[in-house]
Amino acid sequence: MELLDEKQVAKLLRMSLASVRRWRQRKTGPTYIKAGACVRYRREDVEAWLRGREVKPEAAFDAR
Repeated sequence: MELLDEKQVAKLLRMSLASVRRWRQRKTGPTYIKAGACVRYRREDVEAWLRGREVKPEAAFDAR
């Protein structure tokens, strides 16, 4: 099991550290593990969270 800290998650997602922290505060981000003051994310949880946010564009409407 690979554990990432919040800085590593931000880097992996190419997002700001503030965004990762805001997701955690709002309970909208990936599942995390909290041990005392330490916050860690399983890589597979981050990847699953991303997959759950996929948006598939609808097929183009052919109006002929």
